[in-house]
Amino acid sequence: MKKILFLIVIAIFPTLAIGQYPSKPVRVVIHFPAGGSTDLVTRVLSQALTESMGQPFVVENRTGADGVIAAAAVMQSPPDGHTLFIATNTAMLQVPLLQKKPPYDPLTAFTPVSLVGRYTFLLVVTPSLGINNFSEFVAYARRNPGKINFSTYSGASHLAYAQIVKNAGVDMLRVPYKGEAPSVVDILGGTIHAVFATPTSTLSHIRDGRLKALAVTLPQRWPLLPEVPTTVEAGMPPINVEFFAAMFGPAGMPPEIAQRLSQELSRIIARPAIREQIDKQGFALASSSPAELRGFIKTQLGAWSQGFREAGINPE
Repeated sequence: MKKILFLIVIAIFPTLAIGQYPSKPVRVVIHFPAGGSTDLVTRVLSQALTESMGQPFVVENRTGADGVIAAAAVMQSPPDGHTLFIATNTAMLQVPLLQKKPPYDPLTAFTPVSLVGRYTFLLVVTPSLGINNFSEFVAYARRNPGKINFSTYSGASHLAYAQIVKNAGVDMLRVPYKGEAPSVVDILGGTIHAVFATPTSTLSHIRDGRLKALAVTLPQRWPLLPEVPTTVEAGMPPINVEFFAAMFGPAGMPPEIAQRLSQELSRIIARPAIREQIDKQGFALASSSPAELRGFIKTQLGAWSQGFREAGINPE
């Protein structure tokens, strides 16, 4: 009822509502725990929004069910711009595509605001394999079918693994994990031989020689590891799916509020000081208009759907 009344007020007095925004603290919901790369990026941007928009932007960690719990909290909130959602490809694409009865349609359940950026993932292996590059990795896998334990912990990592298996024609043992952190612990311990993981959990181990990075999933080489080739340079086929984070509001949020937030984020993301804080997380900041984000999500739904189909990853 409150949501309906708010929509009626917005329809009658749109300028008044936008002019007063934000009129109270803004919740920024994310579907990851504190301390990870998404959490750190969200906190840096939320602090900048707090300073520029005059109200606190408070990060709220709502974990569980691949983002469904966080998504539900946002969808049930009034669409007044005081509850926002920083969501990744997990919540926006994998949940709708990999569940037989999807809990929501990402194109209608949320109001797009702005792209926030793209994640860097590194293909890392244990040095005990004696592998120095991706070609050697493929050659080793062909000589030793079924002997490489490859960790996957999400739809994205499963898809990346499946693409290697299909395109390189190799036989590796996929070992499912519940998260990135435990898979990295086990690759350091020698139980796992390879994984796609973020710099947040692997960079220090790469630098001290405990892990070997073979490729990075960015269009260009990553400045913090310039010696590591991109996946294309390493010899892998282009990856047409993207690993991203973006800002959304509940469905029905006034377009003027979405546009204002988008413009504010664009200004913040352009600041060198902000970029310096975020770059070390292996996260490439990028902004967009609400319309551009909607088009991006629509395109990525098609790309991820095709990727899952080709990899034999079916809804459950």
